[in-house]
Amino acid sequence: MITIGTIHTPFDTLENMPIQPKCAKDITGHIELLPEYSVGLQDLDGFSHIYLIYQFHKATRTELLVTPFMDTVKRGVYSTRSPIRPNHIGLSLVQVVSVDKNIVNIQGVDVLNGTPLLDIKPFIPAFDQVTDAKSGWMKSSENDVVKKRSDNRFR
Repeated sequence: MITIGTIHTPFDTLENMPIQPKCAKDITGHIELLPEYSVGLQDLDGFSHIYLIYQFHKATRTELLVTPFMDTVKRGVYSTRSPIRPNHIGLSLVQVVSVDKNIVNIQGVDVLNGTPLLDIKPFIPAFDQVTDAKSGWMKSSENDVVKKRSDNRFR
């Protein structure tokens, strides 16, 4: 797998970061694509939101059972968004503010500064919105999630 660029954010440490993009709606950052991949940004400015697929580059271990931020019970890692998973791959949905050459300015970012970017995919409501989705064990309210910040449990 190759890195196509870097995600830049105001978060230099893992502690006290938003735990999901929904918790970071006012946080801005930018993506800096490597020059050889910048032509791939053509037409991206027509989308309001994009998925960032990235590497949890500070994850140092793998666990198959984890205690998520919004719970006190150990859960199977594949039923969580924990970074300490076998492939250390993250996914965030962020808003596109602007695209200029190899820079994509974004808002609603919950990612550590310097995170290696693996891919970008557009959010398309006709493809991606699901009206009858279930949230499994996750019972916290949207307000609870927005207030929650990370700690050191996934170092």
